Amino acid sequence: MGGVITGFAIIASIIGTGYLLGWRGSLGENGREVLTKLAFYVATPALLFTTLSDADLSVIFSTPLLVTAVSTGAVAAVFVAVGAVRRWGVGRTTVGALCSSYVNAGNLGIPIAVYVLDDATLVAPVLLFQQLIVMPVALTVLDLSGRGGTAVPWWQRVLTPFRNPVVISALAGVAVAASGWTVPEPLLEPAVLIGNMAVPAVLLAFGISLRGSSLPGQGDDRWPMLLSVGLKSAGMPLVAWAVATWVFGLGATDVFHVVVTSALPAAQNLFTYASRYQVGVRLARESILLSTVLAIPVLVVVAALLG
Repeated sequence: MGGVITGFAIIASIIGTGYLLGWRGSLGENGREVLTKLAFYVATPALLFTTLSDADLSVIFSTPLLVTAVSTGAVAAVFVAVGAVRRWGVGRTTVGALCSSYVNAGNLGIPIAVYVLDDATLVAPVLLFQQLIVMPVALTVLDLSGRGGTAVPWWQRVLTPFRNPVVISALAGVAVAASGWTVPEPLLEPAVLIGNMAVPAVLLAFGISLRGSSLPGQGDDRWPMLLSVGLKSAGMPLVAWAVATWVFGLGATDVFHVVVTSALPAAQNLFTYASRYQVGVRLARESILLSTVLAIPVLVVVAALLG
């Protein structure tokens, strides 16, 4: 379990650095906002393009990924159903559904896949599924829900995903991968350098946001946060195990792999998206924080029972 501890320690140290920056006021009053915009508009699109442009798209069509897709949809649907009944609003419900089902397959998933599963490529299908399917749909909903009920022509609704830098970069990367073209290094290297800022920028902004924030579970976001954390930390791994075992009949090794990836905490970049659309920011911050803390004992239990 050394990989689990190492991965969490790295993330915690960068978040702690962000907290210190916020405490000292080193980046000024708008430091978090600048880092968030940098990650959303520049660094994350660059990272997605460089990652997906060299990806093996054939991994999308695999049985383990179907398990991930089913478990993702199931827990997100539960949150959406509760959000609709409780009238939490489209934007906040979308953010909560993402926090319930969108795993940290990048900066946490890769080291855990290396040290726990002995194969870094096992998180690649999850990354592709989330970036190519889940995120475009979620960002489109957030784009449209943020219009305050303004009537939107059908053609604008269709084009909404293609105005989002995150979606555009993901689609561009997939197009390059599908074409078989290798981007020349002089053209790709600047994007690589810029993309390397994405994860640190997100984690630093997250750490800054913790400065002055109250303890989790306070205010109107208490119940949405508790539901999202419960679904992410316990619901999604259990659903993945049940689907992999009873529906698809996967072997013990594959079951272990999909349960571990499903037990990863909510991704930090969800905080970036919530901040960008100014909806569910506290819900995202607290859900990510608590699911990350709980992921350590959850992954230890999973490894003990299925590893």
